[in-house]
Amino acid sequence: MSKTAKEFKHIIESQVTITQLMLPSHSNFSGKIHGGHILNLMDQIAFACASKHSGNYCVTASVNKVDFLNPIEVGELVTLKASINFTGRTSMVVGLNVISENIRTGATKHCNSSYFTMVAKDENGKSTPIPGIILNTKQEIRRFARSITRQQEGRYRSSRFHSKIFKVDDYLHLFESSNSKIELIEK
Repeated sequence: MSKTAKEFKHIIESQVTITQLMLPSHSNFSGKIHGGHILNLMDQIAFACASKHSGNYCVTASVNKVDFLNPIEVGELVTLKASINFTGRTSMVVGLNVISENIRTGATKHCNSSYFTMVAKDENGKSTPIPGIILNTKQEIRRFARSITRQQEGRYRSSRFHSKIFKVDDYLHLFESSNSKIELIEK
């Protein structure tokens, strides 16, 4: 972070909103917009928001759970909103919201929410410190706390399934009602 960069920024300073018309070239054979096209737009707006906050080029480190809740039709307007939810030393969590609108009826649908972890890079491609965020509302505090909790849960999820410590017997009960068959070959 340059000497002139702010130590903390208000969330509103880096919020970004984009709206695009969904074209036939964005769709699959049934006229629904490809999920990959929406993911691409989400990555672009996450980049814009994170870069605006950090004052640096940013890269996507991870994406937390993407659920496509409602299909998006050709001819609808899609609005993506991005906001910084959490700041670490060099990374930030960008909260994304995707809404589609039927331009004839005005009806809107919530299509997706997701969280992108972005890392700020300096001119040499090294991770670089970023400004923190100023939390002004209970909603902003909730989002920040949720990000911390999600990080902690992610570390636990990754470690408990590590091949060196995973114990098959501890998880066999999960398979009782699953659509699977275990034929374990001991090695």
